[in-house]
Amino acid sequence: MNKILRKIVPGFLREPLKKIYYFSSDLVESIKGRDALTPPRSMNFVGGGNFGEIGQEFKNYFIELAGLQPGDRVLDVGCGIGRMAVPLTTYLEANGEYWGFDIVKKGIEWCEKNISTKYDNFHFQHVDIYNKSYNPSGIHQAEEFKFPFADGFFDFVFLTSVFTHMLPAGLENYLREISRVLRPEGRCAITFFILDEEAIGLINSGRSTLDFRHKVSEGCLTTNPSAPEDAVAYDAMYLNDLYEGCGLKIRQPIYKGLIFPRFFVFQAVDFMLPVFSDFGLQASPA
Repeated sequence: MNKILRKIVPGFLREPLKKIYYFSSDLVESIKGRDALTPPRSMNFVGGGNFGEIGQEFKNYFIELAGLQPGDRVLDVGCGIGRMAVPLTTYLEANGEYWGFDIVKKGIEWCEKNISTKYDNFHFQHVDIYNKSYNPSGIHQAEEFKFPFADGFFDFVFLTSVFTHMLPAGLENYLREISRVLRPEGRCAITFFILDEEAIGLINSGRSTLDFRHKVSEGCLTTNPSAPEDAVAYDAMYLNDLYEGCGLKIRQPIYKGLIFPRFFVFQAVDFMLPVFSDFGLQASPA
């Protein structure tokens, strides 16, 4: 529903139409008693699927694949409307801490009202960054944004479906910032659309869910040249070089999802790269 609205409906009509579309289901859930930590369907802008089940699934990935600990200080870059934050409320202990920021203000407001009021170690912040698809009125550029946290502040940083909608200049800056705010032995988990030989073969044969054929820049393709942030894919070697330049290492293996249907490790749409920072190594200058 979200992707269809963005493609065919003018921006000023999307929210009213979405509320109409989900009115009956929101009403039924409200009468039955919606879980207090689940937003109405009409407010959810973070993708399809079951809100609670997807969040729980990723929480398990963070623990099992990236070593998330109950006492970690965690940063959720692009936290949306709390899909990843909600399951962490039952995992992070009192000495653990969650911070999330996002460019969509209504998501942050919902999280502050429904999560932070119940869990005082969960913090949310709106950042007004421009994105053609998600925040066209934003006043800051992703390639210039400095994360509002001190160096080495976090044990674990994660991004789900952020770099799948970000262009190269923003990606490069964000990776430098991730490296800066991670402690020396910190870990990070990030989802990407990755272009390797296998993936390109699947695209060319018409067997991938998204058709990445339009070049944005060297090593970067999109499905929509008029709004490239709709879906962005990156060449695997480009990402490897960029990680190294930012003082990060990719921890193998790379876990692959359903965007290219051969791979069924993840039920999520994106690819996930667990990474960790070099001991004491910070990102090189831009």
